[in-house]
Order: sequence, then C-alpha cells, then structure tokens
Amino acid sequence: MADTDSTAPRLRIVGGNPTPEEVAVVIAVLSRRAAAAPPQRQFSLWARKSRMTRPSQRPGFGAWRASVMPR
Repeated sequence: MADTDSTAPRLRIVGGNPTPEEVAVVIAVLSRRAAAAPPQRQFSLWARKSRMTRPSQRPGFGAWRASVMPR
C-alpha cells in the first residue's frame, strides 16, 4: 500500500495570507477541541427505550379483551 494518506494535508488554507503563528493557533485549537470531545456512550440492548414500549396486539382468543383492558 502506498503511504499517500500520511503525506496528504488535512488542513488547507483557501483564503487570506495567515502567518505561521496563526496557522499554529488554529491547529492547536482544533486538536484541543478534538481531544476534549466526550466519548460516545454505548447503550446496551437491555437499556434501550424501545424495550419499554408495549408490544402490538396479536389477534386470537381473548384479543378483544386484551385491547380494552389495562395491563
């Protein structure tokens, strides 16, 4: 595999004429913000809100009673 990804610029200045110090500040702010991002919370399938919803009614013996009676 070619190692082209590591040589490609990840930041491109499209306008203006920034000084090296200004570019360094932008890179420092962006890297600090990326490092401070909170990690994504992973929920287990047991904690999903959709598990608490009422299942659909199935037609069959006593289904009419189950449709009007509270659980």
